[in-house]
Amino acid sequence: MWRGVRQGDPLSPYLFITVMKGLNISMKSACEKGLFKGIKIPHDDIIISNLFYVDDALFIGEWSKENIKNLARILRCFQVSSRLKVNFHKSRVFGVGVDMQEISQFAFHLGCELAKLPFIYFGVRIGANMNQNKHWKPMIDQFQTKLSAWKAKTLSLREANAN
Repeated sequence: MWRGVRQGDPLSPYLFITVMKGLNISMKSACEKGLFKGIKIPHDDIIISNLFYVDDALFIGEWSKENIKNLARILRCFQVSSRLKVNFHKSRVFGVGVDMQEISQFAFHLGCELAKLPFIYFGVRIGANMNQNKHWKPMIDQFQTKLSAWKAKTLSLREANAN
């Protein structure tokens, strides 16, 4: 009886990377065929449609109903072909310069949560004006806390008494 690869199996990360490479190729193909319109980087020929980090996927594209529908179709095909279920309840939809009502409708269509900028991703504030010190303060405070803890662990009592 075949049960598939279980979490913790040494092959899991390699198989996951292989499957995600397939999703990346699907997104690239969809962009080339005009089914999904990613974001063009100014002054360059690069178009970004997706970013992957560990088990997170970020899809970036022009704001249109057709783009959202096609993304949903691509993800359904991915689910059928890979047997990896996309958890839409944990997913979020963001819109830049778009009415919140419209974002809400698209999020509902996908079965995702509505979200707005700025937000925190891996401890980094996304969508905020990073030229303002107040947006850096939480990161700096967290870094200082971790640095203080590290210094306390590594500080030798002999060295402290010698000074």
